[in-house]
Amino acid sequence: MIVNPKIFDYIEQCILPKYESFDKAHGREHVDRVIENSLSIASDYDVDVDKVYVIAAYHDIGLHQGRENHEKHSAEVLRSDSKLEKWFSKDEIILMSEAIEDHRASNDYVPRNIYGKIVSEADRDLDYIIILTRIVQYSLEHFPNYTLEQHYARAYDHMQKKYGENGYLKLWLDTEINRKNLSMIRSALRSEERFKTDFVHVFNKCSEEALY
Repeated sequence: MIVNPKIFDYIEQCILPKYESFDKAHGREHVDRVIENSLSIASDYDVDVDKVYVIAAYHDIGLHQGRENHEKHSAEVLRSDSKLEKWFSKDEIILMSEAIEDHRASNDYVPRNIYGKIVSEADRDLDYIIILTRIVQYSLEHFPNYTLEQHYARAYDHMQKKYGENGYLKLWLDTEINRKNLSMIRSALRSEERFKTDFVHVFNKCSEEALY
């Protein structure tokens, strides 16, 4: 899927670099993966690839105002970016902003359009080790005084509440990769011994990386 080169250049030069100031769990690596995931999922649907790319690129840009309501702040950044008016109509910009507002995993309602469903699925990024790594990175950065056991307890609790059998995470599109990955996560959570072994391995790796 080929994105309009002018849109691609603008996003790459002016939008994505802003993610480099965010914490590691929501930084440049994360947004790049969400873009990649979004474009991959979009290939199975009759959608505008330019919209998919822009939505994914802006989905967390509002984090500069904090995590609370970041999806609304991100949507506002997109709506207020006059540069996008060169390529999209007002109605298209509204549609994209709605997709961004609807992407948050804790939302209890179905995204209003297919683009919201795509970026929601892409943002899930249900790779077990990547999720665990992001949780550890966030914990190390925001709770530096926690002991190993406190970091572990926070990670296990978060994983259970979000990804466990009764977790709040919802999948809006029937994609094989997300079904497979979610099953793998839940399998790990059912064996706390296995989960703790995986956690300690990721924690040690992230701790070493944080020293450099």
